[in-house]
Amino acid sequence: MTTAASFQIGYTQYLGPDGEPVHPLPSFASDPQALLPLYRAMVLTRAFDTKAVALQRTGQLGTFASSVGQEAIGVGVASAMRPEDVLFPSYRDHAAQLLRGVTMTESLLYWGGDERGSNFSVPRLDFPNCVPIGTQVCHAAGAAYAFQLRKEPRVAVAIFGDGATSKGDFYEAMNFAGAWQAPLVLVINNNQWAISLPRSLQSASRTLAQKAVAAGIDGVQVDGNDVIAMHHVVGAALAKARRGDGPTLIEALSYRLGDHTTADDATRYRDAEVLSQQWEFEPLRRLRSYLLRMKVLDKAQDEQLGKACHAQVEQAVEAYLAVAPPDVASMFDHLFEVLPLAMREQLAMAQRFAQAAPVAENGHG
Repeated sequence: MTTAASFQIGYTQYLGPDGEPVHPLPSFASDPQALLPLYRAMVLTRAFDTKAVALQRTGQLGTFASSVGQEAIGVGVASAMRPEDVLFPSYRDHAAQLLRGVTMTESLLYWGGDERGSNFSVPRLDFPNCVPIGTQVCHAAGAAYAFQLRKEPRVAVAIFGDGATSKGDFYEAMNFAGAWQAPLVLVINNNQWAISLPRSLQSASRTLAQKAVAAGIDGVQVDGNDVIAMHHVVGAALAKARRGDGPTLIEALSYRLGDHTTADDATRYRDAEVLSQQWEFEPLRRLRSYLLRMKVLDKAQDEQLGKACHAQVEQAVEAYLAVAPPDVASMFDHLFEVLPLAMREQLAMAQRFAQAAPVAENGHG
């Protein structure tokens, strides 16, 4: 018997859990000062995340999907992208969205049930949050093929969870992109949980990155708690796609430190001791330790940064709560050029209910 094919999956890490470099850092990180914006973006995301959960608990926000412990993935992805690239996020990717230019107020509006929050003022072509599992991978593959046909040096980037790699959408889109060598970067946030289903029960694959092999594209694995590694690996995949050398599947290893969403109680299925251990690997602590050691950040500056991010979040919350609720007719505005009779009747009924219903003081929740 001869070998028909063989493959290897590379793993990239630059900072260990204690913040010590385990390999020489890539060129963009040679100046520790250049890492401060990445750290600030992660601190801001953590502050936003904490406040959003609090708003949900007090009835001022709908169900919210926390990204705590996974901030380095979104920040690493978005910091490597160009403005003309297009992001296809899941519902847990506000770290990437905020760095791409989505405002915190827009994000809060979305999670408050107001679709005006998806009408981004800055990244106009980025797609909104995708709640169905894995379907945004198909959208991203289609956009990447369009970029290729138009000969535009742009890349489509999709982020999704480990559970999405069990969906047909993922395989079909990856196969399509591989066959056409489309400029697509797929990022798996392998946070070890698909709601309550652990990674060990989802797939017998030793890695999720090796699923790329079947599509004929490159698959790599990266420490998703190391923002330096994330930025470097995503940057290399983007450059590869931009020069016409095809897609890349990136498996970012992380851990979901919070519940799946605010509608979940992870204590019912997750071991408390394992969770406590995983906090030792979280990304903010890791980069903070490195920056403190390199003396580009001190404890006073770190505390001041935390306060500034908290104030920025509070300002966004005030703006969110001050937004008047949309008119009930907006639900019907973009369905048909001329509303059918049945929907005109539904609109009239909705308006009657809206006039009779009490309105919350802030219009949200």
